[in-house]
Amino acid sequence: MLSFYGKRRSFCDGMSRRNFLTIGGLALGGLTLPGLLKAESLAGTRATKKSIINIWLPGGPSHMDMFDLKPDAPKEYRGEFKPIATNVPGVEISEHLPMLAGLADKYSLIRSVSGIRDEHTPNQSDSGWSESELRSVGGRPGVSAVMAKVLGNSQITPYGASPTSVDLSNWARPGYLGQSFAPYRPDGPGRENLVLNGGVTAGRLDDRRSLLGGLDRIRRQSDGSGMMEAIDGFTDRAVGLITSGQLARALDTRGEDPRNISRYGLEQHGENHRFLLARRLIQAGVRCVSLAWGSWDTHGNNFGHLRMQLPNLDRALSALIGDLDAHGMLDDTIIMMSGEFGRTPRVNGSAGRDHWAPASSFFLAGGGFRHGQAIGATNRLGEVPKDRPVHIQHIFHTVYRQLGIDTDSTQLVDPNGRPQYIVDQRQLIRELI
Repeated sequence: MLSFYGKRRSFCDGMSRRNFLTIGGLALGGLTLPGLLKAESLAGTRATKKSIINIWLPGGPSHMDMFDLKPDAPKEYRGEFKPIATNVPGVEISEHLPMLAGLADKYSLIRSVSGIRDEHTPNQSDSGWSESELRSVGGRPGVSAVMAKVLGNSQITPYGASPTSVDLSNWARPGYLGQSFAPYRPDGPGRENLVLNGGVTAGRLDDRRSLLGGLDRIRRQSDGSGMMEAIDGFTDRAVGLITSGQLARALDTRGEDPRNISRYGLEQHGENHRFLLARRLIQAGVRCVSLAWGSWDTHGNNFGHLRMQLPNLDRALSALIGDLDAHGMLDDTIIMMSGEFGRTPRVNGSAGRDHWAPASSFFLAGGGFRHGQAIGATNRLGEVPKDRPVHIQHIFHTVYRQLGIDTDSTQLVDPNGRPQYIVDQRQLIRELI
């Protein structure tokens, strides 16, 4: 909660101040916004232009029915869907993704993902690590937490301040970095906290801040460390985030062009709203947007379920790619899309596919990568990587490199004081860069 004088508040340096005016309750990961801005300063900001939209498909999407179809395999493996050509010669995807087929030059498919475990959690899509890794100290941090730690917890844009990361679906994990680096979640209370409380005008807020400065003058003069001046700087920036309204405007789509809303297919599927919000948040200066979409645990009726679901994903994801491109933002925005694992190449007795960790696919678009390709291949039955296996951590290593984060040298300190590399498997996917 961002407040001035009333309750006593202790900062992480041990210094306390009183609060006398509550203007909002925006707390990202449990810390006050000024505290997070201070954490940014301590972490050291090394901002780059690249941003991320990380899309998790919970439940485990079928690689065999989306991006790695096997039309020459026996019927019990190939399933009911046919591949169609894309605008990239030699690259085919599911017949239920025709819009994405026309944009294949703007994305890459990694068809030979390895290093995956059979876990129904978002950890591997968020960090490249199993949920069991460093569980005793909180687990491995996801990409949004790493970005907040390394690049800073907020970004200052020409239009105001924005948090580094926003989680639209409550799945991104800060891991052992702790709640200080958890993303902002715009749920009901979070949305309310982006505006001034009733009766508190910007002018009144300025008057109270001036009074606060006067009351602190003696303490500031006696503070040889300069910490009081620094705290006031963080508070100024926190107030800027709320009073600028930048984040609140990004989350309010009522002024969006109706034609664009139609392109995203919001009328057909409400979850597509998250894709539109992702573009607006990136445009507002947020560096990482996390979202979950759909339900992919198709142990039964796999093909009936996907016939309903794939066209909606096709519309939303193709609209996002086109929208970012039209705004001149696609080269600076990495779109990642993955699930927990693939699904069994052999169709089960319930016309479904079960969990399958040995092989899966990963989707990457934008971000200045070299696109229009399918990297790697599974064997003829889609069971295991056959050509060019790509470890899941190789993908994150390559993405971090594109963000300007050197995972060969950067280490984060866990709660036990031990330095930890962000990923252990540090090999660049040269086809992308």
